Amino acid sequence: MPVLGVGGIFFRAQDPDALTAWYREHLGIDAGCAAEDTGPPDEWSWKVQGGPLVFAPFDTGTDYWAADKQFMLNLRVSDLDTLLEQLTAGGVPVVVKPEWDSPETGRFARVHDPEGNAIELWEPPPEPDK
Repeated sequence: MPVLGVGGIFFRAQDPDALTAWYREHLGIDAGCAAEDTGPPDEWSWKVQGGPLVFAPFDTGTDYWAADKQFMLNLRVSDLDTLLEQLTAGGVPVVVKPEWDSPETGRFARVHDPEGNAIELWEPPPEPDK
């Protein structure tokens, strides 16, 4: 298969500069950012660690996120608890529901960016010992 992975995430914003600054401040993502163990950042891209990515169109009537939004970001994270503490300390409201979590799929939390876009934070379950 010639497709290797996601090459970018592009979406409209009312204030792109302010939204870019919010993502960089609260989630550490933007062009010129690099995840741990990925080497130095590149000028125009966000370097990510390899791992699972879910690609799943949802029915138009889903209530998994707001009906007036076309998408929801799902960001794979490590140490969800520390990230949630940082977000809360930064004034970002966090939603956690125990029914979202399971040993098979991992742990989840949700935040919204300043333009109301849902961001699901996903800490996958630990890798089984090999």
